[in-house]
Amino acid sequence: MRLGEIRRPKGSVKSRKRLGRGPGSGTGKTSGKGHKGQKARSGYKFKAYSEGGQMPLQRRLPKRGFVNIFKTEFQPVNLEALSQLEGNTIKLADIYEAGLASKKNRPVKILGQGDISRAINVSAHAFSKTAIQKIEAAGGKVEVIQ
Repeated sequence: MRLGEIRRPKGSVKSRKRLGRGPGSGTGKTSGKGHKGQKARSGYKFKAYSEGGQMPLQRRLPKRGFVNIFKTEFQPVNLEALSQLEGNTIKLADIYEAGLASKKNRPVKILGQGDISRAINVSAHAFSKTAIQKIEAAGGKVEVIQ
């Protein structure tokens, strides 16, 4: 077989539909659009929520729920991840540098999953109760940053 003898498999490429080329083509006259009306015009787009004059479902149903726009979403960091960092004092910069939290877009909260064997001083935006208990039980200190 040579490069010039390569052919596409039969039926792998479908020829495009040529619209409005006379009655013999099967798609002449109205080009497969039926007869007149909004759907036959150019620019028509069907709106999924349109119900033809009836009040749409999303307007018939009542609004529910509440979104608190002032809620602070924390980036969680577990104690088991902090125990792998070196040094006795762990600051926010160390947490960012280790890749445990992304850079300063949301505050960091230390959670109590995992154990810590050495005394470390940790500074972060927030701490869970179990994290505070485990850090202080190991002889470390907790510093909350505002």
